[in-house]
Amino acid sequence: MATTQKDLLASVPTRLLVGGRWREASGGARFEVHDPSSGATLATCADATPEDGLAALAAAAGAQASWAATPPRERGEILRRAFELVTARAEELALLMTLEMGKTLPEARGEVTYGAEFLRWFSEEAVRVHGRYAVAPNGATRLVTMAQPVGPTLMITPWNFPLAMGTRKIAPAVAAGCTMVVKPAAETPLTMLLLADILIEAGLPEGVLNVVTTTDSGGVCEPVIRDPRLRKLTFTGSTAVGRRLVEQSAQQLLRLSMELGGNAPFLVFEDADLDAAVEGAMLAKMRNIGEACTAANRFFVHEDVAAEFSRRLAERMGALTVGKGTKKGVDVGPLITEKARAGVHDLVEDAVGRGARVLTGGAPVPGRGHFYAPTVLADVPEGSRCLTEEIFGPVAPVCTFRDEAEAVERANATEYGLVGYLFTRDNARVLRVAEALEFGMVGVNTGIVSNPAAPFGGVKQSGFGREGGFEGIEEYLEVKYVGIAT
Repeated sequence: MATTQKDLLASVPTRLLVGGRWREASGGARFEVHDPSSGATLATCADATPEDGLAALAAAAGAQASWAATPPRERGEILRRAFELVTARAEELALLMTLEMGKTLPEARGEVTYGAEFLRWFSEEAVRVHGRYAVAPNGATRLVTMAQPVGPTLMITPWNFPLAMGTRKIAPAVAAGCTMVVKPAAETPLTMLLLADILIEAGLPEGVLNVVTTTDSGGVCEPVIRDPRLRKLTFTGSTAVGRRLVEQSAQQLLRLSMELGGNAPFLVFEDADLDAAVEGAMLAKMRNIGEACTAANRFFVHEDVAAEFSRRLAERMGALTVGKGTKKGVDVGPLITEKARAGVHDLVEDAVGRGARVLTGGAPVPGRGHFYAPTVLADVPEGSRCLTEEIFGPVAPVCTFRDEAEAVERANATEYGLVGYLFTRDNARVLRVAEALEFGMVGVNTGIVSNPAAPFGGVKQSGFGREGGFEGIEEYLEVKYVGIAT
């Protein structure tokens, strides 16, 4: 195991993984991976070409039949060993994520724990893929259904959760018997490359997992998506990119899982426990520096408690320490790029220009790195862009509502439908509002909904398909019906 930052970076494979072999890109090009807290270069990675992407798909297609025939117990044991290896190397993985993505070490450790749980969960689901047997209504035949692997899968993962978004896709595919081509984000490829190395150590056969790193995501992925050997595409990222990928996939009628953008409402009713609501708000807003599709994006607070809630939230947000994620005592790391930070500030300036009040923060942090001050905006007027666009940063815009009907109406007034949060002590209201919210997930009196044992996914423009839970493995299985004459 690596003992220092230098040793860790030197231990990470930075070439392409194709057919069980680490190799350079066909064009020989490499790209730099930067530390968002300083701009320093951490490493260089092989920059794949479209030819490399197709070579990875060929390797996956070549391994599919033998991998599908591998006993479920064996596939599960590989995942279990991977869980144990990831857990044993938690500090290395956490440090690597902090270096390339920016989140603090405590948060990165939390992601390792969360990401590893997908390996353990699906190690147990591998042996629980069921079919059924029935007698036809007329008694003439027997009806047998069986679940079989979808086949070679392209996985496009985002930069914000570089380990968990990998395990959340890889684990069910391994359990189901699907081979894979993984294309991690160019901003944070190192964690995925180390995870791939760990999976090889756990016993994953050659060709089952292939990893292509590239700065030309569209150029490399589109030929793979249009190739008839590919049978499934799973993507986590923006809705705009997701739409393009769905269009590209139409020619092959691929199975799709799309986990896209969010615009999560956070509802605080007049009877809510304000201490719990503020604590939940901190979790829902500040997890991962606000760079999460599940982040609370719009705070709707009953007019009777809005002033007190906003004051308490601003006090908590203003007390956070901003800095490099590897430093002790730091609460908030940098945003991923300067472009991302500028986008967050544009949203803040737009709201302030329309009349919103800054209770804390409201500006970039001077100096090196892409840091932005944790921000609370009060009296945010309708029409503000931060209420319709995904902020993806440490900014909490607070609005008020008068009654339950208005709260639900405003919460649903978005094209997105990933997750919503509500805080109330009224159990009847919990059921009414949870049923009325047009979101794939709802958190009640909690600021975190993600759980490997629960189905993660959205509705409307937030995508379709589910990851995690009993439902997660079904995304990688096809149902075959066999009619047997008697």
